[in-house]
Amino acid sequence: MAALTPRAVFVTRETDYELLIARHATRGQARFFLESRGQELDAVEARHARFHAVLAEARAAVPGAWRQALVRRGDLDRFLFAADDVVVAVGQDGLIANVAKYLGAQPVIGVNPAPDLYDGVLARNPVERLARLLPASAAGAAGIERRTMVEAVIDGAERLFALNEIFVGHRSHQSARYRIEAGADSEEQSSSGLIVASGTGATGWARSIAEATRLDLPLAPDERAVGYWVREPFPSLTTATRLRAGRLTDAPLVVTSRMNEGGVVFADGIEQDFLGFGWGRQVRIAPADRALHLVIG
Repeated sequence: MAALTPRAVFVTRETDYELLIARHATRGQARFFLESRGQELDAVEARHARFHAVLAEARAAVPGAWRQALVRRGDLDRFLFAADDVVVAVGQDGLIANVAKYLGAQPVIGVNPAPDLYDGVLARNPVERLARLLPASAAGAAGIERRTMVEAVIDGAERLFALNEIFVGHRSHQSARYRIEAGADSEEQSSSGLIVASGTGATGWARSIAEATRLDLPLAPDERAVGYWVREPFPSLTTATRLRAGRLTDAPLVVTSRMNEGGVVFADGIEQDFLGFGWGRQVRIAPADRALHLVIG
């Protein structure tokens, strides 16, 4: 039987225009909603048209013999990726974080549809490069940046992967109670939760915490290390604040819940996609065995 040709899997998310139409049912209703608040639909509609023009150009760059698939961000947990897929994320950097947790070693090409609007730290390629990058990626000839990911394992069974960070705390971000163990050190804590971030995530949420607390941890995106930061730890008769930040390489961070309700663990800011973290449950967080294979040229 002949071998299957490579498949380009395009990953997108809804545009602001599409979300407005979904909420208000018609273009006219969406226009009325915005104009009644002193805003205009035209600019939103223009960004929508620009995005779909870039997506069409990207899909036209796929070699004629290849197969193609298109998947929206909300359907990623139901999509079956194949080992020989080449994944093309067309959108902002966060879209690459969204898809990374569902992949193994598949190469990921980030295409920035609006370089004047989006930073493109991960989605760094203009669409014009795609015709060259697709065959090079399938042949293993493209430059690859292996970005470390974070893995959380709850009670030795349930797992979450993140490109940026894992959050442990209360779902409402109110006081979370837990026991934290980092190497030989441990203590009971009450805080606004904690995050464990990779070198990629260290430039986002973790960076804001590090700057506010002056607890900076140097982390390169490709080194097998992650960092943890505790948000607003509160000292009391039964809780301490010594373990506020640190690097993790070989030994995991171990957190045991002391919350009867509301405890959660979630990845990359997707709060609705959480694992329950009730009293007595234990999560072990460390650098993951898998990494994001980001195509850089």
